[in-house]
Amino acid sequence: MSFSSSIGDSAELEGNLTLGDRLKVFKSSNFDPNAYFTSKCQTMNEKEIRHLCSYLVELKKASAEEMRKSVYANYSAFIRTSKEISALEGQLLSMRNLLSTQAALIHGLAEGAISDALCARADDSTEKDTSKAENRQLSKIEDWLTNFLETLEVLLAERRVDEALAALEQGESVANEANDRHALTPTALISLKNAITEQRQKLADQLAETTRQPSTRGVELRSAVLALKKLGDGPRAHTLLLSSHHQKLQSSMQNLRASSASYRGAYAAALSQLVFSTIAQAASDSLAVFSDEPAYSSELVSWAVKQTEAFALLLKRHVLASSAASGDMRVAADCMEICLGHCSLLEVRGLALSPVLLRLFRLSIEQALSANLKRIEQSSAALAAGDDWLLLHPPVGARPLSSAASLGSTNTSQPKLSASAHKFNSMVQEFLEDVGPLESLQLDSPALEGVLQVFNSYVNLLINALPGSLENEENLDGSSIKIVKMAETEAQQIALLANASLLADELLPRAAMKLLPLSQSNRMDDNSRRASDRQSRLVEQREWKRRLQRSVDRLRDSFCRQHALDLIFAEDGDVRLNPYIYTSMDGGGEEPEWFPSPVFQELFAKLTRMASLATDMFVGRERFATVLLMRLTETVILWLSNDQGFWEEIEEGPKPLGPLGLQQLYLDMEFVLLFTSQGRYLSRNLHTVIKNIIGRAIEAVSATGIDPYSVLPDDENFAEVAQIAIKMLTGKANFGTMERDVTSPTASLSAKSVSSVHSHGSN
Repeated sequence: MSFSSSIGDSAELEGNLTLGDRLKVFKSSNFDPNAYFTSKCQTMNEKEIRHLCSYLVELKKASAEEMRKSVYANYSAFIRTSKEISALEGQLLSMRNLLSTQAALIHGLAEGAISDALCARADDSTEKDTSKAENRQLSKIEDWLTNFLETLEVLLAERRVDEALAALEQGESVANEANDRHALTPTALISLKNAITEQRQKLADQLAETTRQPSTRGVELRSAVLALKKLGDGPRAHTLLLSSHHQKLQSSMQNLRASSASYRGAYAAALSQLVFSTIAQAASDSLAVFSDEPAYSSELVSWAVKQTEAFALLLKRHVLASSAASGDMRVAADCMEICLGHCSLLEVRGLALSPVLLRLFRLSIEQALSANLKRIEQSSAALAAGDDWLLLHPPVGARPLSSAASLGSTNTSQPKLSASAHKFNSMVQEFLEDVGPLESLQLDSPALEGVLQVFNSYVNLLINALPGSLENEENLDGSSIKIVKMAETEAQQIALLANASLLADELLPRAAMKLLPLSQSNRMDDNSRRASDRQSRLVEQREWKRRLQRSVDRLRDSFCRQHALDLIFAEDGDVRLNPYIYTSMDGGGEEPEWFPSPVFQELFAKLTRMASLATDMFVGRERFATVLLMRLTETVILWLSNDQGFWEEIEEGPKPLGPLGLQQLYLDMEFVLLFTSQGRYLSRNLHTVIKNIIGRAIEAVSATGIDPYSVLPDDENFAEVAQIAIKMLTGKANFGTMERDVTSPTASLSAKSVSSVHSHGSN
């Protein structure tokens, strides 16, 4: 087995393990790097070595990330434990001093007892000599102690910290040497140690007071903290260092609040600069004095998080709260961008404060997002109340709505919308541009969902603008209905569809592309992650676009339903497309003039007008115009196919459908097939429904005992009459000669079709 395959197998096996299991081999105290490398690299070529190196680098990154997450997850516990350890160390130090004092006392008592016994046995002369020597030695040490204490007093008074530290070290050295040599009596030794401890505490208090002074900055502050650390009180020194920076930060923030301008963005930028520069300086001072000791690093991170939280709350109160209430996304986005930029500069110091800001700012940003969407909805409703539903190019100076603007003149390349649609699109574009920089908050999904909701609301306004729409009828007595100007003409009503279709097909999806992550990272893992994120967002946006289309479909269905009802029903409520049109044709004794029924003539005229209007309004989107005409025709024909009352009279009577009525119905359906086919909006569904209608009519005539095929002319005859009707209705008929064209469709069907029917019947 090759090494590459073994690596692949091991990688596959390790891929099924958790990170802890994968790192377990490295945690063993007996781990031998050379042996591990040899076991993996016995027979490797250059490519396999590169593969292994890449694998180990990925494992290293995963391990570092796991450690970072673990440290951040346990900051509070780590800091609490560090403080407890520091307190325990202080207690141990106190116990050691106490035990040392007690040992010295016991040792002194023992020496005193021995000395008394020896003195009792010595002669008088020896006692006098010894007493004189001890007195001279004690007098010498007492003189040194007096000078030592006076020197310390002077050094402390003159704030000569380094010399005072050196003097204290010398005093401790003398005390330890005297203790070892038993050169001092226990009382004198205790006095010396107490004096050193007292002066040490006095110096520590003096240094602490120095750190609390507002004027203490930079080198002076670090020197005072370092001196306090050398005195053996490192935890207190670090706490005082952070407290000093906090005190200066609070003072600067008070001055900033007193002198800040009214512009919220400038205040946010200045405050952010102040807070994060202070945190950066505190981190530098901590690193300079305490290096990277874990206990102090953890306390620094905890302090930085606390300062960041206080800053975020202050910014929310003075800036983001008003932005959230007014829906001013631009100010909120600028604040986030500025703060995250300052946070990114701190990451090189090991301070990842961005998650803190994101957590605290998210609610305010979401509130601003909701308020902005509400403002878009309200502004659109207000504009729709006065919109005249005329399609115009964007106003002069407005943002371009199409990327094709560079390919031609503005008037020819920019799409046409009504006034309210132009404003709606402009507001949505601005909204998505403001949300775009907030990628770290992952607001793209809520933003797209919000845009979908305001678009649905705008489409509802367009539906309400249709005269006689069901929404208006259902809400006549409701107070929630929004006032909107009616679209009275067919051109205005088609303009409603043009607004919705252009927004849903092009403008809103193009604006939504601004939410995709465009920036790329240099790291390969970030590249792959961002590519996967981008792909998932593209899938989400495709589904979002389909939901936009469904909203447009609602408007189109309302439009088709209204116009179908206008054709089917008269103003007084009578049904114009009724069975009497066909059942009344038989039994009259006179042959009718063959021409499509009036209702289908009006359908053809309406569709012709709409096709002409749609050609101008749906430039480049002819497919939408075709679907519109197709749906309108289907709506009318499906109503005829599904009207049970119509078919009950056709099939059962009182006067069932006869031969002439069958021919008229056949002619009407062929007429619809012909003009929809020529207009290229004949759908398969419409073709099937028309054939089913013809078939059902034939069965109705057959049920009366008449052979329907004996009375029906050929399909070509119906097609010819339908074609002549189209020419007449469009003004393109030529009546120059009877040979070149018939004078009427009656002559055509009567002279040709009916004669052929008669001859067919005689045969």
